[in-house]
Amino acid sequence: MYSPRIYEKAGIRNDSDKLLATIAVGVSKTMFILVATFLVDKVGRRVLLLTSCGGLAVSLFGLATGLTVIDHYDDQKLTWAVALCVATSLACVAFFSIGMGPIAWVYSSEIFPLRLRAQGCSMGVAANRFTSGVVLMTFISLYEAITIGVHSFLFTGIAVIAWIFFYTLLPETQGRTLEEMEALFGSFFRWRSTMRELKRKKLEQDSAA
Repeated sequence: MYSPRIYEKAGIRNDSDKLLATIAVGVSKTMFILVATFLVDKVGRRVLLLTSCGGLAVSLFGLATGLTVIDHYDDQKLTWAVALCVATSLACVAFFSIGMGPIAWVYSSEIFPLRLRAQGCSMGVAANRFTSGVVLMTFISLYEAITIGVHSFLFTGIAVIAWIFFYTLLPETQGRTLEEMEALFGSFFRWRSTMRELKRKKLEQDSAA
């Protein structure tokens, strides 16, 4: 939504160039959503979420760096910094579209027990819409208050925290039964040992059969 403003801050003044860059954002988003569609059942939800968050952190850091450099050298035309901003903004959209965008909905629909699934998914949607609204409504005022470079560094930090959260607390849900889900999410930080125990029991059952 605010990509034209970001590109303007990055030094792209021509309306046609901003339009082309914005179109490229849409193309990138569509392409990588399709990539996620084909990969979600092949590589798993956890891998895509971690890749998405890690990629977002790196690309947001690059975008923040480029915007900060351009802001500091406002009187110069830094082609490399402009190119960095465009490339990393497209990378942000791409990484978001392979994980945080679509996979979050898949993951949230799988982790709740049946008796709480409707309520849990509803609360997830409400929280998502609320935070999206807050980000959209505060975007301009926030970057005007702290500069757009620092604004991007802020979201880099959020992406890093999200990666740590996913890596620490969220197990793979692909191919899990409801009973296994309850066992995994009931063990909180110890889900890895629970997963090993579930694998051991499954092997024992297969051997007995």
